[in-house]
Amino acid sequence: MNYDDLDYYQNLGFKSGLEIHQQLNTQKKLFCHCPVGYQKVEPDARIVRHMRPTLSEMGTYDGTALMEFKTHKEVVYLLYRDYVCTYEMDDTPPFPINQQALDYAIEIALMLNCQLVDEVHITRKQYLDGSIPTGFQRTAIIGVDGWVPYKGRKIRIQQLALEEDSCREVSDIGHRIVFKTDRLSTPLIEIVTYPDMRTPRECAEVDELLGRLLRASGLVRRGIGTVRQDVNSSINGAPRIEIKGVPKTWYIPKMLDTEVKRQRKLLEIKEKLVSYGLVPNQKLDSSLREQERQVELEKIRNSNVTDVTDMLLKSSSPQVKNAISRGDKIWAVKLPQFHEVLSAELQPGWQFADEFGARVRVIACIDKMPNLTFRSGKLLYPGDWEPIAQKLNAYPTDEIVLVWGPEADLKTAVNEVILRADEAVRGIPEETRQHMQDGYRTDFERVLPGPDRMYPDTDSPPVRLTRERVDRIRADMAQRPWEREEKYAKLGLSKCVSDKLATHQRAKLFDKLVDLGILPKLAAELIVDWLTDLKRQRLIVSRLTDDTVIKVMMEAKEKGLPKEAIKNELKAFASDSNYIAKTQSMATDSVIKFIVEGVVDRSMQLKFSSKEAQTRWAKGQAMQSLYGRAHGSKVAKVIEEALS
Repeated sequence: MNYDDLDYYQNLGFKSGLEIHQQLNTQKKLFCHCPVGYQKVEPDARIVRHMRPTLSEMGTYDGTALMEFKTHKEVVYLLYRDYVCTYEMDDTPPFPINQQALDYAIEIALMLNCQLVDEVHITRKQYLDGSIPTGFQRTAIIGVDGWVPYKGRKIRIQQLALEEDSCREVSDIGHRIVFKTDRLSTPLIEIVTYPDMRTPRECAEVDELLGRLLRASGLVRRGIGTVRQDVNSSINGAPRIEIKGVPKTWYIPKMLDTEVKRQRKLLEIKEKLVSYGLVPNQKLDSSLREQERQVELEKIRNSNVTDVTDMLLKSSSPQVKNAISRGDKIWAVKLPQFHEVLSAELQPGWQFADEFGARVRVIACIDKMPNLTFRSGKLLYPGDWEPIAQKLNAYPTDEIVLVWGPEADLKTAVNEVILRADEAVRGIPEETRQHMQDGYRTDFERVLPGPDRMYPDTDSPPVRLTRERVDRIRADMAQRPWEREEKYAKLGLSKCVSDKLATHQRAKLFDKLVDLGILPKLAAELIVDWLTDLKRQRLIVSRLTDDTVIKVMMEAKEKGLPKEAIKNELKAFASDSNYIAKTQSMATDSVIKFIVEGVVDRSMQLKFSSKEAQTRWAKGQAMQSLYGRAHGSKVAKVIEEALS
């Protein structure tokens, strides 16, 4: 599949944007003095909480908050004494915002060509999924209206925000969800682009471009779990759909193409249902008060929903038999004019009915799958359906959906089936979706949040960004990766080395070394290859501070030491924290000759396939004995003379 077919995607009205969440490499958390760090030990304590939604400033509830409230989750937090304090548990107000994190966010906003705000105002963003114990995330916009260059045009940056990270999910089973709190309140930035990407391939390439810029800043954490990207997309006739937490950039092209096909199929389903004479139920509109919607849902349940557990006691369906054996109840829902609609394939191996099942799984917490079936799905024998159809007065053109689970959850479950059917007549619902393990299909996660979940944080004062502060940060700002690559090319570095060095954590060390007269290719080789090799040997590369490396390199330059001597000295520092630098000098001709003679004598007692193999072995042994204090070409010449 060509994920870069501009004509194809533009004819569909495809557009896409990104939201990138990247942790900042600070020592402390954003609104307290706790250190940052993941924990693998047993927690020191556990607490349990339940979440409730709050009204926005306009007196309305956010749809996502209401959806999460329906789940009736019991939220368990695992606490770590040295990494969590009373702030995170919402028992004390926040400390002043972490100034180091704020400086880092300002610098990255400048790298993105953003216009900085005059004052940083902290706001609250509701999160009722339990991932933040307070029920909201503190966040602040730092810069707006930025851009990055991409293939001769600009990709616009809507905003960069500084915010606190959420907890790490451990498990989510039924009505109980468990979180680790070690990650909670870690400073991170959120970069939001405009929907300027015109194909799935462009979206992936821009994601990689922004990722390289963040790594080039030297201000962000690296490794698994430190960065997450959300991908937004839509086509003509469809609202924005958010795919949450895409773990790998190269998943994006196929995932977006699959989402395009899903949206097209949903629009076809809408047209079919409208042609059958169906219209949206205005009393179920999401703009209405929840109490009004519940009244209408009760009316629909009274006429179109019934308990059919007793009617299916003798069913031969394995799924139905398993549900009944667990003590589940089975309710039937009539969907007028929906015959054969639910069997439509939206994604490979994923029917429209699976969208209903996902809603039931997430919102009603009935997570033993499958949790429903439908008449045209042919899971049950026709004889099982006939009495159910008679009880519901269902015509052949109607669909019947069976939902099973704990009786206490079935009211919520059938409500979601009814609501999802009504949404199908309206078109495509605004959703946040999650990626599946296959890397290209998606599943329902939650209703797409709206502006009603945002409100000011009255505990945090505004922070004025002074000109002096911004000028100081701008003066020492890291170069953008494309600027570095252009500079490296002029210094004679290959594209491969330039690409690696441009986002390397020690890129500024390269600049220092070159400024001190170290050859660019040697400095690049040290950072890109030598340090990486030492890390692979599980040596502690952090011992090689910039000052240490500079001292070793300047001594080698002054004495004309070869690469091997430099490597050996750096390895010694990385191996031993108590290592004291040695005063090295080049080996004299007599020392080289003495060592070579001993090596050649040993080689005479061994068997080699050729004289060239004997020479290579002798050179390796001699260089090892000389500890890098002689150039390889000179040693090779002495060996050749000794063997001739």
